[in-house]
Amino acid sequence: MKTVHTTNAPQAIGPYAQGIIVNNLVYSSGQIPLTASGDLVATTVEEQTHQVFANIKAVLAEAGSSLEQVVKTTVFIKDMNDFPLINEVYGEYFSEHQPARSCVEVARLPKDVQIEIEVIALVN
Repeated sequence: MKTVHTTNAPQAIGPYAQGIIVNNLVYSSGQIPLTASGDLVATTVEEQTHQVFANIKAVLAEAGSSLEQVVKTTVFIKDMNDFPLINEVYGEYFSEHQPARSCVEVARLPKDVQIEIEVIALVN
């Protein structure tokens, strides 16, 4: 088991790792729309989703993986009415390669953001 740590994504805001590699898979912690310097992207849900993907890509790169190797995503959103907007941005990152996905509406997310995504991906 190996811990993933990169300065190109926000640091953990609690007692957890950005990701863990085990058995050639990387399990990312949920990524929210914080920049690598810890600033909140508190704008539209689309902009927040783009920032979440920037963070996921950074964690995956540090782990020796990429979006093309993602096998499963879990998307947590604050308002299911935002699903079409989130889905449009999501499709920009997963167009040809489409991993399995779950999407759930939750009552609240850390720092009151609108979206959080975690992934499981193969590691080279």
